[in-house]
Amino acid sequence: MSKPLYAANPSVWRMHPFGTFVAWLLVLAGAYVGVTGDIPYVSDLLAGVQLPAWLDLRYVGYLLAAWGLLQLMGWWISARFDHLAIGEQALVWTHGFLNKQYTETNMASVRTVRVKQSLLQRLLNAGDLVIYTAGDDPELTIKGLPRPGDIRVLIKQQSGGD
Repeated sequence: MSKPLYAANPSVWRMHPFGTFVAWLLVLAGAYVGVTGDIPYVSDLLAGVQLPAWLDLRYVGYLLAAWGLLQLMGWWISARFDHLAIGEQALVWTHGFLNKQYTETNMASVRTVRVKQSLLQRLLNAGDLVIYTAGDDPELTIKGLPRPGDIRVLIKQQSGGD
């Protein structure tokens, strides 16, 4: 394939908008609890409760922060290794880190390009792209792409659909 006309990588924020926000909250809250050893509003309720000596609230904070960071890191790695390239003759979707999957679709065989967007994806100008060639099942589904409407227009132009 010659140099692509368009190349896109999904981003973590666009693939998991709510999950990314929650993961960052876990990291920040866990860091706060880990540093201070205090859980706001909950520590006052636990003041009268005798906790085991081995249970330090700082460890709970460290676990929350680590959990949030692992979520973000896993999503970031998966987003870094997904790649869409649109050329004059073909569309190539590369997916995966250890197990790679390549899907190449001839532009002349593209029949329908559908964009799916949730409300949050519309606000972030992101969406899912579904490409149909022949039959009722989609040939390719790509989640969390930036500017999916622009990508749809480019694919339709290259495939001769517009």
